[in-house]
Amino acid sequence: MRQPAHGGNLAWAAALAGCPPDAILDFSASISPLGPPNSAIAAIKSQLGNLKHYPDPNYSELRLALSHFHQLPPEWILPGNGSAELLTLVGRELAQLAATILITPAFGDYYRTLAAYNANVLECFLIGSKQRMLDAELKALLSIQHSKLGNTDCGLLLNNPHNPTGKIFSRDSILPYLEQFALVVVDEAFMDFVPPNDEQSLIPVVQEYANLVILRSLTKFYSLPGLRLGYAIAHPDCLTKWQLWRDPWPVNTLAAAAAIAALQDTEFQQQTWAWLPPARNQLFQGLAEIPGLQPQVSAANFLLVESQGSTLQLQQQLLKHHQILIRDCLSFKELGDRFFRVAVREESDNQRLLTALNSVLSGE
Repeated sequence: MRQPAHGGNLAWAAALAGCPPDAILDFSASISPLGPPNSAIAAIKSQLGNLKHYPDPNYSELRLALSHFHQLPPEWILPGNGSAELLTLVGRELAQLAATILITPAFGDYYRTLAAYNANVLECFLIGSKQRMLDAELKALLSIQHSKLGNTDCGLLLNNPHNPTGKIFSRDSILPYLEQFALVVVDEAFMDFVPPNDEQSLIPVVQEYANLVILRSLTKFYSLPGLRLGYAIAHPDCLTKWQLWRDPWPVNTLAAAAAIAALQDTEFQQQTWAWLPPARNQLFQGLAEIPGLQPQVSAANFLLVESQGSTLQLQQQLLKHHQILIRDCLSFKELGDRFFRVAVREESDNQRLLTALNSVLSGE
């Protein structure tokens, strides 16, 4: 079976491990282990009787819930079939520009959507030998790339917090690029995991910039990847155009109901913000103590780890002997076979991973 480009492929992992998919302990997909929230499950059950009807094509209730959540007019928000669907629309938009600067290493779907529309891509590699990504480095590298393009209209695509490193850029470090680029797309799929006092979302300033597009996901924080739900925040003129480009009813009735309930579940949100920092620290410290591994500091619910040995071999040994799946970084071409990524899970799962890694790497 072909090596998956994304995490969370339990069918592939189970075939390699020789066990049922539900026996795999999955660290490859960066999904919160705390959900789905009971409120979302109850909302799904309440809508089963409405499956015989088409969804509201305008998703009025969902957009209203999102507008209350972000304190924005509903027309500035467009729900989608996961942020991946909206990313495809972004690719079409970026391809109309002279070039798009892509911050790398980058999520593989960025390459997919840009290639689909033959966008001109200039890569901006941010990682040094010690895996430190600083706002100053971002500024210097983007200035170099932008100067090469002269005065032509170009776009910028980056994510914050950054995947796969977990680095978070300050809001102030991104704002100047809104004056330099014709279109700035910021993928904030993991921003929900950053507590409100620390988060660096550009949503508070989106109404000030017609050239800013923000992508958000509801599936990672609320553990709902099977429902496929995300949304874009951008100028209404942009979103109206996108609606003409895509298929009708991209968001199903159950997904919309779950999202509305989850957005109102402040107890679940507070529980997640309380859980993540100590769990992430436990996993980070445990990884740092294993000879040959060097985890990177992260603001998200995952850790990037540099390894002295082959991570593909490590991944296969963990599957075959411990039924644990980690995310190799082969799809991040700048990282290759010396890095892997792991989601932060609950304490007992984290400890099981650490024990397995110690066993495999020590040759026991």
